[in-house]
Amino acid sequence: MRLCRYYLDHFGAILHHNVDKILLCGGAARPAFGGGEVLEPIEVYLAGRATHEHRGTRIPVHDIAIAACRDWLRTHLGAVDVNRHARIVSRLGPGSTDLTRIFASGGDRALANDTSCGAGFAPLTDLEKAVLAVERALNSRDTKRAHPEIGEDIKVMGVRHERRIHLTISCAFVGRFVSDLDDYTRKSAAARALAVAAAHTATTLDVDATINAADDLDRGHVFLTVTGTSAEAGDDGEVGRGNRTCGLITPYRVMTLEAAAGKNPATHVGKLYSLLAGRIASSVATELHGIEDASCVMVSPIGRPVDDPQLVDIRLVADDALSGALRAAVADIVRSKLGQVGALREDLLAERLTLY
Repeated sequence: MRLCRYYLDHFGAILHHNVDKILLCGGAARPAFGGGEVLEPIEVYLAGRATHEHRGTRIPVHDIAIAACRDWLRTHLGAVDVNRHARIVSRLGPGSTDLTRIFASGGDRALANDTSCGAGFAPLTDLEKAVLAVERALNSRDTKRAHPEIGEDIKVMGVRHERRIHLTISCAFVGRFVSDLDDYTRKSAAARALAVAAAHTATTLDVDATINAADDLDRGHVFLTVTGTSAEAGDDGEVGRGNRTCGLITPYRVMTLEAAAGKNPATHVGKLYSLLAGRIASSVATELHGIEDASCVMVSPIGRPVDDPQLVDIRLVADDALSGALRAAVADIVRSKLGQVGALREDLLAERLTLY
């Protein structure tokens, strides 16, 4: 959003861009109880397209992107020293003439700058709510203050069997806040207790949890890091392979491969429709009587007005057969949400929404 704000401040409009192609290459580290060291930095490659010049004025796209990335790392990865532990490389190129032309031709009505779709569903199941509650609790500011040993690299997989939920939690521990193996064992147990308590705020089902299933305490093999993330040595990453806009990865649910972060908030329907589809499904499920489950898929070809999708497909699980009145009520909700595209853009620019 830093680039969007620059465009607005200097030119009064969001110019064409999609900077959503990012690759993270893990570094090398030697974690240890009481400390450890990063041997090779994490590398972040920023790729995508942006407007580098407008009306004869050069725009410092690379500087803006690198500064925004550094600030994000400082804010969200507390144990990462951005100057020593990370190397950020910008490969953001100018947009194609065709895409720039389409972006500029909409006038007051934004046109889709890509052929894409979005999907959403509601309400969350008990399992989904429990998984989300656990991740948010372990990554909350209060938890980090009380338990600085808990890193930000947290993954939660949930499985439900009848009335019992089992959570497998991967939780990176920061070595300088863990003195030895016994301390790790105690703090791992405390993290597990926090996770189970958080899950119980979201469900009345029985909940059990395993923290760091690959640990081998007898051999002293545990998930210990220097920076609180496996990116320092154990893993690589790429935009699009993580959580959807609902905060979850849900293979049993309707979903797309679109990554919302980094896409243009004014014209990229893969971003906007991912959010709108979730809002439509949520309104249908909460505002209309007898709806047990709602899912929504929205599709648009490039060049079509963003507020006029080619298709909005709503699928319902309802107590009764679909009546004409219910169809009309669903259509009213869809029209209402499409009329809020401008407000959605403002919420994105103000960073009031979670995109993953």
